[in-house]
Amino acid sequence: MSSFVRRGRSAQPDERGSMAVELVILAPVLMMFVMLIVLIGRFVTVQGDIDAAARDAARAASLEPSRSEAVLAAKDVVDKSLDDQTTCDPPTMTPNFRAGATLVVRLRCKVSYQGLGLLGVRGHKVVEAESAVPLDPYRSYR
Repeated sequence: MSSFVRRGRSAQPDERGSMAVELVILAPVLMMFVMLIVLIGRFVTVQGDIDAAARDAARAASLEPSRSEAVLAAKDVVDKSLDDQTTCDPPTMTPNFRAGATLVVRLRCKVSYQGLGLLGVRGHKVVEAESAVPLDPYRSYR
């Protein structure tokens, strides 16, 4: 009966505690991997929010009768759409604001790293977005 191996114990006694060492080594690596996934997800969310703000600003601007009112409407939509950790330059538009033209609104925003999930890190990331809307060819613009 020399082939009998006791269940529940390692065949080699010098491997005791190796699982704890592996856990101590792998836990920080796994946590960093999870934080990287959270960071990437947050960045994609912020990019989507800024794209949506540019799209909404272009739509609001296209409904206004004059270029000056369109600029104000686009700025108002951007200010209401984004959170406090995102600051945007005033939206820029293509110079053609006439019937049948395509209105392009561009946004350039600075997002703090705290807004991207990096707590305690200073600095910001610049995110840009653009949206185009055709202006009504049968409407009169000033």
